[in-house]
Amino acid sequence: MAYLEVDKVKEFLKEFTLDNTDSKTIIDSVKVGNGEITRFINEFWTSKQRQASSIHEVSYRACFKPQLPRFFIELLTEKGDKVYDPFSGRGTTVIEAGILGRKVIANDINPLSQILSKPRFFIPQLGLVKKRLDEIQRDGNLKAEKDLSMFYNQQTESEILALKNSLKSDLTAENYIDMWIRMVATNRLTGHSPGFFSVYTLPPNQAVTPENQIKINKKRNQAPPYRDTHKLILKKTRDLIKDLSDEEKIQLQEAGQTAIFLQNDARQVPEIETESVQLTVTSPPFLDIVQYSKDNWLRCWFNNIDSKNAESKITMSKTLEQWANVMGNVFKELYRITNPRGWVAFEVGEVRKGTIKLDEAVVPLGLNAGFKCIGIVINQQEFTKTANIWGVSNNSCGTNTNRIVLFFKE
Repeated sequence: MAYLEVDKVKEFLKEFTLDNTDSKTIIDSVKVGNGEITRFINEFWTSKQRQASSIHEVSYRACFKPQLPRFFIELLTEKGDKVYDPFSGRGTTVIEAGILGRKVIANDINPLSQILSKPRFFIPQLGLVKKRLDEIQRDGNLKAEKDLSMFYNQQTESEILALKNSLKSDLTAENYIDMWIRMVATNRLTGHSPGFFSVYTLPPNQAVTPENQIKINKKRNQAPPYRDTHKLILKKTRDLIKDLSDEEKIQLQEAGQTAIFLQNDARQVPEIETESVQLTVTSPPFLDIVQYSKDNWLRCWFNNIDSKNAESKITMSKTLEQWANVMGNVFKELYRITNPRGWVAFEVGEVRKGTIKLDEAVVPLGLNAGFKCIGIVINQQEFTKTANIWGVSNNSCGTNTNRIVLFFKE
């Protein structure tokens, strides 16, 4: 269905029925400025429709399901087209695009993004990962320069230090095996199950402070047990690659060889050629206030990243007006790099318990940049009742629907 005319895209959305369901698209409109924008409401994708590849199972704050970018990539691009994500996060869009044989460009000002995404384009053989881990001596006497005893058993901490010291400080010089080990270890540093290096703590996308971890340990009457870091890295490696076919591994590698990974402010990406991108699928940061250095201090420490410096480069918008000013300039850059007849699928969620609908705020930003707004695609989750769609209740907090503003460049 690649390169569908706008009218055919609209018709596809109107007539869409999810496999093995009786879902039908509900059509309505919302007034934005002086115009009416069509909304297409249906169950367009779901986790049960097509199980996402295991390669995506890397934790990251506020990431969307891989089925979302897949829907738009399959609909609006062909193999070999360039797919871009200006807020790449854990790399869901670009990895899904790579699996589907597209060329990719990933950008995220957070330095952890590339560490977590780039290695998954180069799938290693399990034996080579084990061989590299066996080369790393597990000296039990290494101690971090800061107290990590509330998170790790002494032997575990020493193994983490050995990993940290054995991986190159210059990430650009790392081979693909070391990049993979770094990615998996970064993802396994802390979590809430025995599959992580740490004692029970918060989920892996939000590192708790040492002071709060001491409180957690006291409340749960727990002490950090020994975790075999090499064994856990190999287990996570198996889990990540278990679903990938040989063809998908080849397509990921081919995409990775030509991939562009950037660490820019999304308002300025001069490295991307004008009118070179066929499709952008992205989900921008919202109005929540994230303390980067607080949440990511441990992952930054492991990867020799100055968390305060990284935090200073990340734009946080506390008001809708500030957010719109930033995103307006992002759209101007998206317009520059998008092909004529190219597309932007801009996913936003409802924030502050539904009192702010960012999809309606996004429409004029794209229009002002020069795009044509095709409509707002609202993906209704299976557990969301139809009666709740209109100004979705979201169970009072969080996002139970995806709202994607779809733009076209004439």
